Amino acid sequence: PVSFRVSLACSHAKEILHCLKEKYFRELQDLEVDGQKVEMPQSLSWYPEELAWHTNLSRKILRKSPQLEKFHQFLVSETECGNISRQEAVSMIPPLLLDVSPHHKILDMCAAPGSKTAQLIEMLHADMNVPFPKGFVIANDVDNKRCYLLVHQAKRLNSPCIMVVNHDASSIPNLQIDVDGRKEILFYDRILCDVPCSGDGTMRKNIDVWKKWTTQNSLQLHGLQLRIATRGVEQLAEGGRMVYSTCSLNPIENEAVIASLLEKSQGALELADVSSELPGLKRMPGITKWKVMLKDGQWFEEWKDVPSNRQTQIRPTMFPVKDEEKLKAMNLERCLRILPHHQNTGGFFVAVLIKKSPMPWNKRQPKVHQKLPQRTGDTEVKAANSGNGSDCIIEEPALAENEESKKMQELQCSDTEQSKKEGVCGPPPSKKMKLFGFKEDPFVFLPEDDPLFLPIQKFYALDPSFPKMNLLTRTQEGKKRQLYMVSKELRNVLLNNSEKMKVINTGIKVWSRNSDGEQFGCAFRLAQEGIYTLYPFIHARIINVCIEDVKILLTQENPFLSKFSSETQKKVKDMAMGSIVLKYDPDPEKPHDLQCPIVLCGWQGKTSLRAFVPKNERLHYLRMMGVEVFKAKRKEEELENKTEEEVQHRLAQTEEGMDVEDKEHDLVTKMEAEIGEESSQSPVENSAMEIENKIEDLDQSSKNANTHVSQESKDTDASNVKD
Repeated sequence: PVSFRVSLACSHAKEILHCLKEKYFRELQDLEVDGQKVEMPQSLSWYPEELAWHTNLSRKILRKSPQLEKFHQFLVSETECGNISRQEAVSMIPPLLLDVSPHHKILDMCAAPGSKTAQLIEMLHADMNVPFPKGFVIANDVDNKRCYLLVHQAKRLNSPCIMVVNHDASSIPNLQIDVDGRKEILFYDRILCDVPCSGDGTMRKNIDVWKKWTTQNSLQLHGLQLRIATRGVEQLAEGGRMVYSTCSLNPIENEAVIASLLEKSQGALELADVSSELPGLKRMPGITKWKVMLKDGQWFEEWKDVPSNRQTQIRPTMFPVKDEEKLKAMNLERCLRILPHHQNTGGFFVAVLIKKSPMPWNKRQPKVHQKLPQRTGDTEVKAANSGNGSDCIIEEPALAENEESKKMQELQCSDTEQSKKEGVCGPPPSKKMKLFGFKEDPFVFLPEDDPLFLPIQKFYALDPSFPKMNLLTRTQEGKKRQLYMVSKELRNVLLNNSEKMKVINTGIKVWSRNSDGEQFGCAFRLAQEGIYTLYPFIHARIINVCIEDVKILLTQENPFLSKFSSETQKKVKDMAMGSIVLKYDPDPEKPHDLQCPIVLCGWQGKTSLRAFVPKNERLHYLRMMGVEVFKAKRKEEELENKTEEEVQHRLAQTEEGMDVEDKEHDLVTKMEAEIGEESSQSPVENSAMEIENKIEDLDQSSKNANTHVSQESKDTDASNVKD
């Protein structure tokens, strides 16, 4: 079955759920297709607050009924907005068992394509009133190209607390952070270790598994899985939680890895008992006995039975522990096995590990790291790693260790001092880096005295508490076209680890350069994707609008001021032209109106007022207000043809007689060209999901924009795609 979940971090989650149940599901009741009754979508009983659902509807059936096509378009459009995520039901389990709080520092070791990462980000933003949670998510993947899928998933959620990095998870570097003026190792409160696996649990949907699966697959992956899990627990804070998971049911990839990890941890790790968590989820306990099989069908019960010529393929860690006392102490039955036939899902394995003390091979370390316990959120963490990434115990005297570490620190400080002063994170990679993926632009934080920020601060009357130190750009030289924002904690990570990490993407776009805005006092307009983060700090340029005004803004391309309510017209008259914030506050006395606030970015002209909102976000807000946005495929094609003729006719009229109002329209249309990236998607985003629903007004708007694109706006768009 296809499963999806409503985003926990979405401020309109309740409205979306209500819309699903009362509108779309109600329309599917008693619906018959080809003489068969359509099966209603069901909620996943074990997922909190009825936010996850699954359905058995196939693509063939979707095309045969307008009601089903309408439901499908709703899911596609809301997915693009980030309000709904399509995700395997069993894949939702590991993030839930991590038990994430907004202050947690989280590492996702093998994150692509990013559905679990998105779930973790949503948990950080559980309280929508806090724009910058203290925690963050560092999402890592070894595959450079898959990292961009990860970026696409993260971008939908508009969070300043996510960083995407590109490293081999089995040797991901130790990161340092600045704590009260001294460097300390960063330990994570939560780690998700969803390792590469043979995927035999996915054979219901993945035909390739039937063709390619052999017992050799798990023998080859076991070593890598163990190395990744070991690296994970090394970077875990004491008292922290790590979830190890695979979509395989083979004990060599599951219990064998966990048993080996527990054995060499010498009591530093324990399996958590999560039997009371996720009530309603059917599960089987982990197993304690298994055999190892070769590709040719040979079975082995113990390591001593393996012939010497096979000891490179089969390793001792693949076998179950023979010592009964040790085996009992491990509590392997606390692992979770999800079997496909229990609740119509894929097969899955999950183990939850808790770190009680430093790993035995990390106990000897330079005293410089043992000054004071490090605070990670609300959890006290003692420095438990020497910071050199080594897995072996150093047998040199402590004095020599101290001297060596001091020299290393001095060298690191001298190397990074200059770049830190400039606020540059990550020098441009060398030519060799091209072999390992795309060349990334550096992350440059705005200096405190940057003249760029002063007009922005004045124009939008930003609150004194606004964290301007967290603003960054992706250009070291030349004009800064986009301004991004990260949380204070991520800034700390970026500034202190520029040479260690290959950062693919971080931050949320909050302002975009607009050359026409300079004449109105500010060269930067607000970006819709960052507006919910910025809004608490903005004290000027805010227009409160009623529900009817919001409908006009979202359905009309460039409405004249005369179309808006008299209150809105009065507010606009007292305001200079330029970028504005349009705010809708629900009226409790009108329960039939939308009962959640909306914040939109807009542009105020001489005679018009418009919203700059991506197409799918427009559709989302209109749906929440009860406006019908569904259009059947055949009608769409006819409308598109008509639209092209109308656009040509309108442009001809514009050229014949252009009065003051027409000039204003031209200015705003030019503005739209410069913000093309608000409503367009990058190549990665387009490939992620085909957008099937179109609105006539919005198509017309984008076509108008294309006819007026200036050379400067083309350059802007090119740099945006790269960003």
